[in-house]
Amino acid sequence: MEKSRQESFWEKVIDTMGQGVLVVNSRGRILFANDAVEEITGYRRSELIGQPCAILRSDACFGAASGAPGSHCELFQKGSIKSCKGALVKKDGGLVHILKNAVMLEDGTGQTVGVETLTDISEMVAKERVISRLRREISREDSFQGMIGKSPVMDQLFCLISSAAQSDAPVIIYGESGVGKELAAAAIHRLGERHRGPFIKVNSAALAESILESELFGHVRGAFTGAERTRAGRFEAAHGGDIFLDEVGDLPLATQAKLLRVLQEKVVERVGDHRPIPVDVRIISATNQDLPRLIAEGRFREDLFYRINVIPIHIPPLRERREDIPLLVEAFIERNRLKTRKPISGISKEALDKILAYRWPGNVRELINAIDYAFVLCHEGAILPKHLPGALNHQKAPRSMGGRAVLPASPARDREALMDAMEQAAGNKSEAARILGVSRVTLWKWLKNYQLNGEDGSAFPGKADSELPPPRSRRIVGIKK
Repeated sequence: MEKSRQESFWEKVIDTMGQGVLVVNSRGRILFANDAVEEITGYRRSELIGQPCAILRSDACFGAASGAPGSHCELFQKGSIKSCKGALVKKDGGLVHILKNAVMLEDGTGQTVGVETLTDISEMVAKERVISRLRREISREDSFQGMIGKSPVMDQLFCLISSAAQSDAPVIIYGESGVGKELAAAAIHRLGERHRGPFIKVNSAALAESILESELFGHVRGAFTGAERTRAGRFEAAHGGDIFLDEVGDLPLATQAKLLRVLQEKVVERVGDHRPIPVDVRIISATNQDLPRLIAEGRFREDLFYRINVIPIHIPPLRERREDIPLLVEAFIERNRLKTRKPISGISKEALDKILAYRWPGNVRELINAIDYAFVLCHEGAILPKHLPGALNHQKAPRSMGGRAVLPASPARDREALMDAMEQAAGNKSEAARILGVSRVTLWKWLKNYQLNGEDGSAFPGKADSELPPPRSRRIVGIKK
């Protein structure tokens, strides 16, 4: 009676284990299975006991029976098996990935039995597959430091980035919003001599003028209201590495003068202090503006321009490298598929044709947003035209030249795309920026550039109108600030 109670106790202990436990005899018949085995396999214990272990159809089985007693599998020959990965078929037909360990023991009657433990590693295997696919994505032949493309202009760009990275001279990256200027800056840092140092990013347009100097150069306690403690700036944080000044054309003139001193003397002064602090920093700047025009307008210092324009790098807009669009679409679909785990097989030819015909004023960032949008609407199969954003489905048919789509590269076409986005967004700037795949700050600049920023949302004043075709007879109403 005492022995029966003890056996019952140990059975309960085994049933509480998270790992599956199977006991089989030398003929491969299942003698015992705990609760975890039921959970892993979907079989009830009563359905397993007395059945051959082959019922689980495991590819991690330790061998087939040879017919001789005691030689059912490798376990009974070696005495133990450690960390064998495989999969077994559940009762419902599904696969479950397992890690098996087994040992041969003698029971109380002198009979030899095999004790196997099963650990469900399905989640770990899924994560390993995701990591493997991401590694392949990163190392794909048509990409360079996260930038995808194999067109001639991108090959030249990749060579220039590699060469610029070996220099310690200031680099300036030109390009429209959304072309990947930050990716290029990060590539220069990773490939350069300063890759072990920090890479500090500053968006000049995103910071208010009142705090920009404090962010860049730091401040001492009491320098201004709210400065309760001394704080190092971004230049000090970038010591020994690179600092990336995005939207450098938006820097106020006063800040430009201080930046010039940093470039000339390699020192910074914190706001509210006069003590120079040496810094060893390489400056990488970026802009989507015409700096010579800003110089002529008195909005950018000429001496600073010549200091930062040592190695200029121009990133082409997406419309000038259309042969890269299918590669980008494939990469963004794969990334979304890994992230969402949706059974989306790819993109239809009709949808890809619309993508190729579109002008992409928001460049790569807008394309990323378009694929993200398609993954929201598409649940399985191929992405169709109906899954794409409205701007792509309502674009005018492009002119045909030799069977190839050609879009006019004119300011008027960009203006039309901007007006289309504003109409779709019912005048809401944040929504229009999302449609175009740009920031709200960039949208404001475009509206100003095309004289679409009238207070009533409908004015097109200024000399710029004389240089463009007459606007269509429509009004953008209710532009929201």
